[in-house]
Amino acid sequence: MIHDSVIGCVGSTPMVRLSRCFPEPGVEVLAKLEMLNPGGSMKDRPARFIIEQGLRDGTLRPGMRLVASTSGNLGVALAMTAGLHDLSFTAVVDPNTSPANLRLLELFGADIDRVTEPDDADGYLHTRVRRAQELVASTPNAVEINQYADELNWRSYHDTAGEEILRAVDGPVDYLVAAVSTTGSIQGIARRMRQQHPDLKAVAVDAVGSVIFGAPPAPRQIPGFGASRVPEIHDPAAIDDVLHVADAESAAGCRRLLATEKIFAGGSSGAVIAGIEHLISRLPGPARIVTMLPDRGERYLDLVYDDDWVASLPEPWQEPEAAAKP
Repeated sequence: MIHDSVIGCVGSTPMVRLSRCFPEPGVEVLAKLEMLNPGGSMKDRPARFIIEQGLRDGTLRPGMRLVASTSGNLGVALAMTAGLHDLSFTAVVDPNTSPANLRLLELFGADIDRVTEPDDADGYLHTRVRRAQELVASTPNAVEINQYADELNWRSYHDTAGEEILRAVDGPVDYLVAAVSTTGSIQGIARRMRQQHPDLKAVAVDAVGSVIFGAPPAPRQIPGFGASRVPEIHDPAAIDDVLHVADAESAAGCRRLLATEKIFAGGSSGAVIAGIEHLISRLPGPARIVTMLPDRGERYLDLVYDDDWVASLPEPWQEPEAAAKP
């Protein structure tokens, strides 16, 4: 198939069996490689979906400016998609945004607005959202893209990734395990998969220090994972269980995935690996688990793949050994 632009290539990402990372008998872990989207992350899906829907219904028009609070990946996806539709884009970022993502935003043509003041929940999300709203109010023909409140966020995953997983996986699926920030991906995929697998259990992997599920706030250092407020689109009824993972566990998960499967993935993917380890340890029997690996590892070379950064974390951390081949 030949596409008219790179955003036509969003989606249809492959799935891989993580049998080296999880060799436990009776357990099958299937991972969707979302880092192979053209913008490098799963956020390509809502960026394309929201912009193209807005252009269809007239809420967006060429020449307008989009403004979004983003830790990086959504910003890259919006900059890529907006530029191909003659839209301008401003990304409101914070100190946890990785240098690689900042450079990518610049290369894709985004304007960058930085906030530096933490919010009351020891994060930057509230500060970023307020700044985005200020920019929209003071800029003619500007529209805020709010992934935390827009129902099109979860619908983008329902209509694309959820459908793709059902086409790729034969037979039942017991668990969907996914990292959360807006909760859009886990909700959308779970809702679509439950149409075919009504007994599916959706397990959210959240960051220690994130307040989405009522845990106390605390500093977090991995961008795009967890949140310092409850997203407006969050529906507790869509999620069956929550596993909280610390930054050090996420770093160890990234290293384990790379050591065993040679998959070079980002911080939230490492959190998913750690979360699945916790889940497997308490499984009552055989299970098939589906998960998403949200983005690429290159954007985290100064974070989870940097030994000095890992050593600065308060939690104990050890270099993982490659698991035995199944």
